[in-house]
Amino acid sequence: MEEKYRQEPSNVLKVVLFGPESTGKTTLSEQLARHYHTVWVPEYARDYLQDKWNNERKTCEPHDLLPIAEGQMRLENKLTKKATDILICDTDLLETKVYSEAYYVGDCDPILEKYALENSYDLYLLTYIDIPWEADDLRDKPNEREQMFNYFKDTLEKYGKNFITLKGNKKERLQKAINHIDTLLHK
Repeated sequence: MEEKYRQEPSNVLKVVLFGPESTGKTTLSEQLARHYHTVWVPEYARDYLQDKWNNERKTCEPHDLLPIAEGQMRLENKLTKKATDILICDTDLLETKVYSEAYYVGDCDPILEKYALENSYDLYLLTYIDIPWEADDLRDKPNEREQMFNYFKDTLEKYGKNFITLKGNKKERLQKAINHIDTLLHK
């Protein structure tokens, strides 16, 4: 039953956008997918939680995290088969783990934690908080951006993930990401 949280084997390079809310991850995912003529994996939690908000006026609760993780991996595994040499992921289970710990007093479901650490990506693009925060129905931590950024960065360091930090405007971020991805593609 836990297989639904596992990545299917693949030879494509996998890049994850990683960082706090409202830091340009989706915009950059779309830009990178266009640049590399490939597909990108959207953040499943956005649609899931927006539907929950629209229908119940409730935000994320701990029991939502495994369905979110399952949906994210279903999308990733499906789109991996459509990718060219590279797959751009707007998020991953490690990001879900960070949010679980940040919102639920350090708690993370053991199944989510297991696959957040087992699933493998070639590069994490950590998005910095120098992009203006934009409110929406789901975003709720405009005053905790630096704390959340540090939590994301500490997580990548703790688990030895290959990452770079992206700062600056959209053009600067895109160019830095392309430079690092091209290096990995041509190894």
